[in-house]
Amino acid sequence: MENRRLNLLCAGILLFLAALLVGLIVPLLPNPRMALTSHLVGLLGGLFLLALGLLWREQKLPQQIEKATFWLALYGTYVNFSAALLAAIFSTNRLTPQAGSGHRAAAWQENIVTFGLVSEAGAMIACCVFLLWGLNRRRLDNNQQSVRK
Repeated sequence: MENRRLNLLCAGILLFLAALLVGLIVPLLPNPRMALTSHLVGLLGGLFLLALGLLWREQKLPQQIEKATFWLALYGTYVNFSAALLAAIFSTNRLTPQAGSGHRAAAWQENIVTFGLVSEAGAMIACCVFLLWGLNRRRLDNNQQSVRK
């Protein structure tokens, strides 16, 4: 558990750094609005991973679910950042019509970004559901221990 906690903290800092670097090149990308989105998504994803690393000890999940939650969090945050960055580079607009309005991309580019955004959304929803379950299990265990005393 401790190793996953530290890995989440490192991954959070790395994603935060990557987002800061993208922030430096926002005006240079073909779709600056999506580049700004990628920058902000990366910052928030990095903060999410840092927060998750800090609360990792508080959850109580079965080992396989804990492992899945860890990987879902990494997948969801990094793919969200990457898909938004690709949307800025490719100038896609299928799933981001406001940020991508007026831009045209090839179908294969739209498909890559669409797959990334849809799959990361599912991963993050599952991750949050598992985390709520794990935190609730910990809370219930603490309540039962309090009653026994």
